Amino acid sequence: MASKSLPLNSPSSLVTSITKILQSLNPKFLLNPSHSPPIEALSQFSSCLNSNLVIQVIKNQPNPYHALIFFNWSLNPSPNPTNYFHSFSCYIAMFDLLLSHRLFSTSTQFLEIHRKLCDFTIAKLIKAFGAEGNIRACIDWFHKAKMIEKNGNCLSSFNTLLSVLVKSHRIKLACGIFNQTVEEGLITIDVITYSIMIKGYCQIGKMEDARKVFDEMRCLPNSITYGNLVNGFCKQGMMVEARQIVDKMIMNKHCLPNLKTYTMLIDGYSKKGDIQSAMLCLDEMVLQGLEPNLITYNAIINGFCLIGKIDEAKKMMTKMRLNGVKDDIVTHTSLLRGFCVVGRLDEAVNHLNNIIALGIKPDVRAYGLVLNEFCKLGKANEAVALLREIVARDINLSTSNFNAVLKVLVQSGELNEAILLLKWMPKIGRIPNFLSYFTVISSLSKTGRRIEQVEELVDTMVQYGHRLDVSSYSCLIMMYSNNNELDKASRVFRDALRDECVIGLESFVVVVEGLCAKEKMREAEELAQELFRRCSIAQLEEYQKVFNALKCKYSLQKS
Repeated sequence: MASKSLPLNSPSSLVTSITKILQSLNPKFLLNPSHSPPIEALSQFSSCLNSNLVIQVIKNQPNPYHALIFFNWSLNPSPNPTNYFHSFSCYIAMFDLLLSHRLFSTSTQFLEIHRKLCDFTIAKLIKAFGAEGNIRACIDWFHKAKMIEKNGNCLSSFNTLLSVLVKSHRIKLACGIFNQTVEEGLITIDVITYSIMIKGYCQIGKMEDARKVFDEMRCLPNSITYGNLVNGFCKQGMMVEARQIVDKMIMNKHCLPNLKTYTMLIDGYSKKGDIQSAMLCLDEMVLQGLEPNLITYNAIINGFCLIGKIDEAKKMMTKMRLNGVKDDIVTHTSLLRGFCVVGRLDEAVNHLNNIIALGIKPDVRAYGLVLNEFCKLGKANEAVALLREIVARDINLSTSNFNAVLKVLVQSGELNEAILLLKWMPKIGRIPNFLSYFTVISSLSKTGRRIEQVEELVDTMVQYGHRLDVSSYSCLIMMYSNNNELDKASRVFRDALRDECVIGLESFVVVVEGLCAKEKMREAEELAQELFRRCSIAQLEEYQKVFNALKCKYSLQKS
């Protein structure tokens, strides 16, 4: 097996040839990847070994164990005419491949065997465990990093741990570890550390804490630090504070606001309805030589639409187009919102059709705006027609969108259409929730003529795992009582008690009065006493007072 088949020139052909040999190996070699099998076929490549080739071969392997076999062979090739040895980058390439396949045990063993456990590699482990949601492992590895890097040189591990905790919304835990580490004084924290903590506090709206971390920084903030703080203030609507930070950036000059910073500020002002300040920011940004992008224009357009200045929004879209920035669905969704805000529903519908004609596919938000506006104005037929069009276009509407249509249907007296829609939902993969059923059932029960349909819907609702609540039990009790079906009303009353539901006073009166009228005083007494045992102290007195009055009334009638 000399070098007769050796591809001499092309690095890519070398990688291909080595990969072909590796993939032809007997699978038994893969079972114990920590030991290199004697692969004579690879010896022909000994003279070609270098770090770049090894890294390319490793990255080219779909099976990480094939890569590990090659890595172990090339660690000590025989022969080794060029005195090849692995660079640190080769170890990292192999380690990264193992981590990408979630082989955590194998990857940690790899580091330990080759004595490559250090702050850099442990930071990678922490990030990988964080992606899996294994916070405990992340913290354990950080403590190992502190033991390994005894001089406190484990800043990468520390910052990665804080980043994982912030992304996992474990801000309190991140704060505890941050404070403890600062007190220990073993790690010299940097701007990345501060930026992560500021982002974490901003994420949960604790702007006072974010500002405190910023004020206590022992190094100069960078654009990310400032950006996190500006973004946090803008999201909380604290525009005075956000502007102060931007002014500080301008004054300090070492880190001037960029396009992203100004866009965050413009978006914040726009959402607050302060379109004048947003426009001043836009002018300031342009004077700084920064050209607004799609996100910037969309923020301004949305601001105009939120305050009903739809014509100004359309002018801004025209300006955006003239400046070579192409509008998108976000732009048009803002315009649809603007039409709805000022009650120009016909124009909203026309604009929705124009979007489709332009080849832009409206998303669930765009359709939802028009659909909800139909519902708000009581246009039941239009709402149903649009709903069916949306479903036909394979747009995944939320259950709340369907519920809005169900509500307007029952309010318009279109109960048959509401039933059909409710039954259609599961057929298109949208399971009705409790509110969907209750909206229809409560309206049907009040008609007094659709008892069978109500019972069918209740059965279906229960089959889908929805439990009846106080309101639904009360609806059924009133329906049966008003139809003089006291046995069914009493049964539902008992079912409600079984489920720890204390029915409303009106339903209680109807059942008790019906039983008393039919001289079933003992049954009425039993139901009442059972209810009293489940009442709150605040309810008990009122229920007892009403019950005693009913007993007295029917006792007098009987005598």
